[in-house]
Amino acid sequence: MKCFNPKIKNFIPFNILFKPSNKYLLIFLFLVISTKVISQTKTPFFQRPDTLNKSRRNTVFITEAIGASVALIGLNQLWYADYPRSSFHFLNDNTSWMQMDKFGHSFSSYYIGKMGMDALAWAGESKKNQLIYGATIGWAFVTTIEIFDGFSEEWGFSTGDVLANTLGAGLLIGQELLWDEQRIQFKFSFQTTDYAKNNPGKLGENTIQQIVKDYNGQTYWFSINLWSFFKESKIPKWLNVAVGYGANGLPENGFTSTIPPQPIESYRQFFTSIDVDLTKIDTKSPFLKTFFNIFNFIKIPAPTLEYRGNGDFKFHALYF
Repeated sequence: MKCFNPKIKNFIPFNILFKPSNKYLLIFLFLVISTKVISQTKTPFFQRPDTLNKSRRNTVFITEAIGASVALIGLNQLWYADYPRSSFHFLNDNTSWMQMDKFGHSFSSYYIGKMGMDALAWAGESKKNQLIYGATIGWAFVTTIEIFDGFSEEWGFSTGDVLANTLGAGLLIGQELLWDEQRIQFKFSFQTTDYAKNNPGKLGENTIQQIVKDYNGQTYWFSINLWSFFKESKIPKWLNVAVGYGANGLPENGFTSTIPPQPIESYRQFFTSIDVDLTKIDTKSPFLKTFFNIFNFIKIPAPTLEYRGNGDFKFHALYF
């Protein structure tokens, strides 16, 4: 894939406020429509039933089917129609962007699949069906877009992207099969960088756009809940340790970091930090439980040790 120039392939819904041609606007609208339709059911919205609620389940399936169809048809008309079609072909972009785009694909597949599982859990569906029909929705949706890429002359079908999609779905499904819970969660954080000042069209004209366009400011985390592995201990249930990956000064930026331009150094970034599992915070409120579950993909700012690929270490008193 060509990253965010001009096509955006990570799933972070904040970018919907801008470019109408952005294909992930359609994904976000699909999710919003799903929430609005589902919320019309008579059972209190934030209350999960103990047994299957067929009305809720049917609402979830119908809404997802309609939303996904509308999103894909609209995507085809609003995005791919602007570029020449071609016969199906492949694109090898595995060495691009220091693999930051691949982390984005895995995160998308993991998180959309988790939302699919949560929707079916809200309907009282069995765990087996949550995995079959919910956890796979992220992989199916993002991979379908990859097939569209394969028929576009501008891009191509990336096997590396599909592998990343599969790893994200595998992390979700594998943990449910092994532990019946998500002990290791995929999370995301972002910091603004100076790069967008040099090329706002490519990396974003404002903070919201930069969150999804500027790979230099993104960090992807694996956040590990300690109590889940040591349940007889006195470790706080909400305490996580996290390891993260990022990159700075990506060569694909095509420019330097300052105005006037100065030479920059490109390197990978590896982080260790602490984090909070919001879903492990005790509360009797169904609303708060839902709120914590939805926003648990965000890495909590905390003291962080960074190791840079150039051999340097740096301690951050507070890193996001």
